[in-house]
Amino acid sequence: MPGAGEVGVVAPRSVRRAVLVVLLALVLPVLTVPAQAQTPSAHRDPGNGAERSTAAATAVPARALVAAEDENRRGGGRQGYPRQTELRVFPEEPADKAIKLGLLPYHAIAPRLNDLQDRSDRVSAEVIGQSTLGRDLYLVTVTAPETPAQARQQDHWRELIENDPRAAARDRGLAAGYKAPVWINANIHGDEWEGTDGAMRVIEDLATTTDPAEVRMLQSTRIYFTVTNNPDGRVAGTRANAAGFDVNRDHITSTQPESRAVRDVVIGTQPLVMLDEHGYTGTTLIEPGTPPHGQNYEYDLYLKHAYENALGMEKAIAGLGHPETARADIPFRDYPPGEWDDWPPIFTPMYAIYHGAIGHTVEVPLRVNRGEYDQLPVEELRRRSGINTDVAATTITAGIAYAEDNRRELIADQIEMFRRGWAGEPQREIPDGYVPGFGEEDRYSAEFPRAYVIPAGDAQRSAPAAARLVDHLIANDVRVTRALHPFRLAGRTYPAGSYVVDMHQPKRGLANVILAEGKDISADVPRMYDISGWSLGLLWGATVDVSREQAPKVRTTPVSVASPTGGIDVPRGRDLALAVADGKDVQAVNFLAGQGVTAHRQDDGTVVVPASARRQAETAAERFGVRFTRAPSGERGPVLRKPVIAAAVSADELFVLRELGFDVRPLSTRALNDGFDLAGVDTLFVSAGLSYSQLTGEARQRLAAFLTDGGVVTRGSTGATFNAEAGLLPVTAVRGRSDANGVVAVSGGEGVTGAGSPAHSFVYSPLWFTDLGSGVVAEQRYAEDGPLVAGHWLPGSADRGPAQAAGEASVVSGVAGAGARTVLFGTEPLFRGHPKGLYSQVAKALYWTAVG
Repeated sequence: MPGAGEVGVVAPRSVRRAVLVVLLALVLPVLTVPAQAQTPSAHRDPGNGAERSTAAATAVPARALVAAEDENRRGGGRQGYPRQTELRVFPEEPADKAIKLGLLPYHAIAPRLNDLQDRSDRVSAEVIGQSTLGRDLYLVTVTAPETPAQARQQDHWRELIENDPRAAARDRGLAAGYKAPVWINANIHGDEWEGTDGAMRVIEDLATTTDPAEVRMLQSTRIYFTVTNNPDGRVAGTRANAAGFDVNRDHITSTQPESRAVRDVVIGTQPLVMLDEHGYTGTTLIEPGTPPHGQNYEYDLYLKHAYENALGMEKAIAGLGHPETARADIPFRDYPPGEWDDWPPIFTPMYAIYHGAIGHTVEVPLRVNRGEYDQLPVEELRRRSGINTDVAATTITAGIAYAEDNRRELIADQIEMFRRGWAGEPQREIPDGYVPGFGEEDRYSAEFPRAYVIPAGDAQRSAPAAARLVDHLIANDVRVTRALHPFRLAGRTYPAGSYVVDMHQPKRGLANVILAEGKDISADVPRMYDISGWSLGLLWGATVDVSREQAPKVRTTPVSVASPTGGIDVPRGRDLALAVADGKDVQAVNFLAGQGVTAHRQDDGTVVVPASARRQAETAAERFGVRFTRAPSGERGPVLRKPVIAAAVSADELFVLRELGFDVRPLSTRALNDGFDLAGVDTLFVSAGLSYSQLTGEARQRLAAFLTDGGVVTRGSTGATFNAEAGLLPVTAVRGRSDANGVVAVSGGEGVTGAGSPAHSFVYSPLWFTDLGSGVVAEQRYAEDGPLVAGHWLPGSADRGPAQAAGEASVVSGVAGAGARTVLFGTEPLFRGHPKGLYSQVAKALYWTAVG
C-alpha cells in the first residue's frame, strides 16, 4: 500500500490525448487514435525506494483548482469539462472489509472510474488529496460537456453569487444558465460503506443514460461526488480514519487530511444542495434536525428547502418497495428536541450550510457493521447492504431532482444569504408554522457583531496563535484584512498590522461560529447529540476582541496569509528566552532539545536557550514562527530535556502529543502486564486504557520502581482513578455529568502549568478536585461565578452540576509520596485536536514531571 505522499504526477487524460493526437497526425495523418488508458510502468522512487505506478493522478485540492481557474482565465486559457485524469490503481487488498458485504473494495474504485471516463464524456475524476495512509481521495464530477468558455462563465457566475450578490440577483443570464452545483459526500465513517456504492451507481447511470430528461438535467446541473471520504476506514472497517479521528467531528477544526479535502470541495464548488451518506439507524434518517439549530444560520433560507427535500427523499425510498424503506425518520418532524440537533459546525452538512448549501445527513437503515458484521450470515449481510445501497442511490437521485426542480429558487436563496452578509442585515424572524411543526422551540438566532479584531503587538497573547487563527479563517473562506495604520475601536487602541474581520461579508455566519464565544444552551434542551461549545476565539490561544457596533475607520489590505511572527529580539552573545504560551512554542522547544541544545526551564515555565545555540534558535523561529526575547540574568532552572512519554491515551491525544514533537510510546494495561519496558521513560500520561487494579503484581512492582523518580500526568476519570489507586496525590476527584461539555471560564494561573494559560478551557465529562492534601497546588480553578460560558451542562444529580464545580480546582499538581511529580487535569486540553490554546499547559506539565 502506498504511503503518504507517494503520488506521481502525470498530465490530465485529455491533455495526454490531445498531444498524442497532434503527434500522430503529423506522422500518420490518416490514423485515428482510440481512447485507451496507459499501461502503468513501475519505476524506483528515489525519495523512498518504493515502487509506484506512473499512471497516478495529480492531487489538487478543490480550492487550488479554483485558484488555477482564475489564473488560467487571466492568461486566456481554461480547461472545460470533462477534465479527466488516469487514476492510479492500488494493489488488491483481499482483507478489504467491503468485500464480505458484496460492496466495492477501495482498490476497485479507480479502475471503475477510469473505465467510466473512457466510456463517457460526462464523467471527470480528479484526486483532491490523500488519506492518512496515503490512499487517494477522489472528486468525481458528472455534467454535460462544457467548452473552456462555458466553464469560465460558470466560474464567473459562482464568484459573482458570493462576491457581488446584488449584481448576481440582477443577472438574467445567471438565472437562466448557471448550473446547479450538487455535492454528494459518501463514506465519511469508514464502516458505513453503502454511500460509496450508491454514489457509484448514480455516477454510472448518469454517465450512460439516454433518457432525455436526465440528459437535460446534466445540461443544467453539475454533480460532485467525493465517493469515499475515508478510504482507510473503509478498508479496515472502522468508523474513524487511520489516525483514530471521527472525520465527521473534525469540521471547524480540520486536523485531518480527509476533512480538509472536503472543506476545500465545498468552498470550491459552492453547492446548492449536499447530502452526506451515512448508516445505520434502523429506519432511514434524513435531516433537517431537531433544535437546537445553529444560531448563526440563515435558517429561514435553509429550512424551507431542507424540509421539502427530505419529504421528497422519503417518498422516493418508499417507492423502492422494501418493507424496511416504507418511511423515513425526519428528526425535525419526528424526534424530540436535542435528539438529533444541527447545532455544532463539526458535522459535514452543518459546516456546508455556512457556505450556502442545503445540507442533509442521510442514514441508511440496516446495520451491517460492528457486531452484525461478525455475527450475521454473509447472505443476510449482503441482503441488507443491497437495500442500503438502494436507499443511498435513491436519496442521491431524489436530492439531485430537487435541485433541478428548484434550481432558480435555490440560486436566489444562496444569493440572498450572501447578500444579507454583505449588507449586515439581521436574521429574519421565522413565524410559527413556517414549515409544519416549526415553533418557539426552534428559534435560535445571533446578533452579529460589527467586527472582530485580532490585535498585533503587545496586546496579543500569542503571535503564533494569532497567525494560526488568521490562516484558519482564510482557509475556511472567511475574509480577513490587515490594518495599515494604528487605529482606535470600542475604546481600545490597536497598532498597525492588527487583523480585522469585518462582519459585513458573505459568510458572516461562518466567521461568527468560529470566533464568537457561543451560548449556554443547558436550559433549552434536555440533551445534546455531541459537543455544544467550541469557540476558536476563546480556545485557540489568540487574543480576539469584539466590536459590537463599530467597524474600524482605518485603511486595510486583504490578507491571503498571516504575517510572519518568528524572530529573535536579542543582541548576539546574550541568552534567549522563549515563553511557552502556544503549541508552536512547544514544537520549537522540542526541536531545540532534539538538536542537542541545553536549555533550562524556569519556574514560570519560560525556557532559556544559551547564546551559543543562536543558530538553532534562528531555525526554530523561522520554522515555527516563535519569537525569542532576552533572557533575564540570574540563576538558571533545571535542564530541560525532551521527555519520553509512555502514553495510555485516546487517539486524539496521541495525535496531538506527536504533533507537538514529543517522543511518545503507546501504553495499555495489557502492554504493561506483558512487560512493557519503562526504562528510559520520563513521564507516564494516563487518560484511557490503563487500569491500575488490573495490573499483575509484577507489573505493579515495575510501575512502583518507575514512580520513585518518573513523572505522571493524568486526564479525566480514568486518570483520576489511576491516581487514587496508585496512591499518588491526596485529592478527591469529583465527576461531573458525563454528557456535560463546552467552553468554561477558569481562573488562577498558578504553578507549573497555570502561569500564562488562557482564561478559558474546554470540558467533556468535567472533573474537579477537592480535599487537596498537603503539598497539592491548585494550578487552575473553575470560575467562582459559574464556569460554563458556552455548551450544555445540566445541574444533574449528586452535586455534579456547574454550581458545584464553581471555584473548585480543575488542574492540580504536586509530588507524590513515592516521589513522582504529578499533574491531574479535570479539563480536556487536547480534545479532538481542537483547543489549541491549551496545548502549552500539557507540555509544561510534561516538562515539569520529567525533571527527576
